[in-house]
Formats: sequence, C-alpha cells, structure tokens
Amino acid sequence: MNGYTASPNSPGKSLLILVVLTIGLSIAMQIIVLAGKVIFTGDWGSMITDTNSIYTGSSNLTFLYLLLASSSVGTFLLPAIFLQKIESYYTYFPVREITNIKSYILAAALLFAFAPLMQLIGEWNMRMQLPESIKEVENWMRVQEDNMAVLTQNIVMVDRIDLLLLNIVVMAVLPAIAEEYFFRGSLQQIFQRVFKNHHLTVWITAIIFSAIHVQFYGFFPRLILGVFFGYMLVWSRNIWIPIICHFLNNASVAVLAYVYTKQGKTYADLQVSETYPIIVYLGSLLITAVIGWFFYKHVHQNRKINGERLDQN
Repeated sequence: MNGYTASPNSPGKSLLILVVLTIGLSIAMQIIVLAGKVIFTGDWGSMITDTNSIYTGSSNLTFLYLLLASSSVGTFLLPAIFLQKIESYYTYFPVREITNIKSYILAAALLFAFAPLMQLIGEWNMRMQLPESIKEVENWMRVQEDNMAVLTQNIVMVDRIDLLLLNIVVMAVLPAIAEEYFFRGSLQQIFQRVFKNHHLTVWITAIIFSAIHVQFYGFFPRLILGVFFGYMLVWSRNIWIPIICHFLNNASVAVLAYVYTKQGKTYADLQVSETYPIIVYLGSLLITAVIGWFFYKHVHQNRKINGERLDQN
C-alpha cells in the first residue's frame, strides 16, 4: 500500500494532483531563480519596470539559461516524478527492453525520414492566417512568436563550443527528459485510464504538448512530434525511446544554429526552409510508413516473445 493513499487514485484525482504539483513547483522554481538574480545582482528595479527585457535581453544570458532549466525541472520533471512517488502502484515511466538498440535506431530513423514533410508542415503553419474577425488574436499570437524568436536567437546563435554544449544540456537534455516524463509518462498514462483508447489518448496529449509551448506558428509540427513520441511509447512501453528522439530533435537545432553562426549566418537564415520537389515529400511519406511498420513489428515481436499484449497498459 502506498504511503499517501489507501487505494489507487481515480484518473481525475491523479490529474488534479499533477496540476497542483505543476503549478506549485513551477511557481516555486521561478521565484527561486528570480530571487537569486535579485540577490546576486541587486537589480530589482529593472525586473519591475521592464519585465520583457528579462526574457529578451542578450545581457541576461546566465539568467535566461537558469530560467529555462528551472522551467523544465519545476514545470515538468519534478511534478511527474512526485506523482510517480505518490502513486507508486501505477507505472508512469515504463522501461521495457531498455537495452534494445534496434528500437532506438528505428525510432530515430522514423523522425529523420519524416523531416521533409515536417518542414513542409512547418512552412504551411508559418503562413497561417486567421479570419479578419479575430485579427487581434492573430496580432497577439505574432507578438508572442516574435518575443520567443528573440529569446531563442539570443540563446542558440553561439560560436563557442562551451556554449553549444550548454545549449544541448538546457535545450535538449533537460526538455527531452522532463517533457517526456510529464507528457508521455504522466499525462498520457492518466488519459489512457480515462479514455481507454490509445489513439485518442496520444492525440489529446500531443495537442496539449504543442499548445502549452505557446508557439502558435510552430503548433502543427510540434503536434506531429508529440504524436510520434506518443505512439513510440504506446508500442514500445519504453519511455526512453521518445526521450532519445526528443533529444535528437532538439539537439540537431542547437548544433545547426552553432554551425550557421560559425559560418556568419543569422537566425533568419536558420529559419529559412528548403523547398523540395513533390517526389521528395511522397518519398518521405512512403519511407516513414515503411520504417514505422518495421518499428511496430519489431517492438511487437519483442513483446510477444515476452508474453505481453501490444495494447497492454
């Protein structure tokens, strides 16, 4: 019996615990970082008069790194870990066949094969326009996107190897572990207990995963990534497969930004998408489907050997 509860919690109670932990720990971590900045710099005035400069000013890089790291840890990682501690009778972070290298290779190849189509979806998303009746909403979305672009530019466009390694830790390692623990681990498992339908669960979790980043002009590519990660966990029952793929996706951006900076290119250059002939997109779709089938069959065969059902929770 768990030390916190006499019987397993309902999905609603589990979700409530996760939300309360997320809000509380997120606020606590941000307060700690903000308080640390004030204590070490004595710069309380600028935080009150120009809050936006905290997030977009290039002179605050150390603080920005701490803020990003604390956001990953406080908002996603710690709530997920604490929920697992509280509800130890549930398995939120399954690790079946953790040493099966072929599963990781196939999963990574799946993302790589889909890259041209992902780029096309991103291009379409960037050109998205809302109806005139909600133009103010679109303007607000553009402002949020521009602010995030400035923040991202200040961090990723580096020409030093030490800063590249720091970016990989803060923008790839931490988010990959924290977000997959939270979304594919905790949230997806809770929703599965509610809906009892893996497809519905994967898509709802992916929608929340994309929306919570508040980057509207990257919503659909991130949604598709969330779907990939969700099915990877459902099929493999190994949380480390989506974690590794999430890491590779984020780390590739950090490395590419470093290469572009060394070549004298700008963040705007990094944002430019390649345009391919339609045969490339069709090939991308076909190869993705083939690799996806091989991945499914591979993990299915392993679980069949181990006497498990593939749709088992």
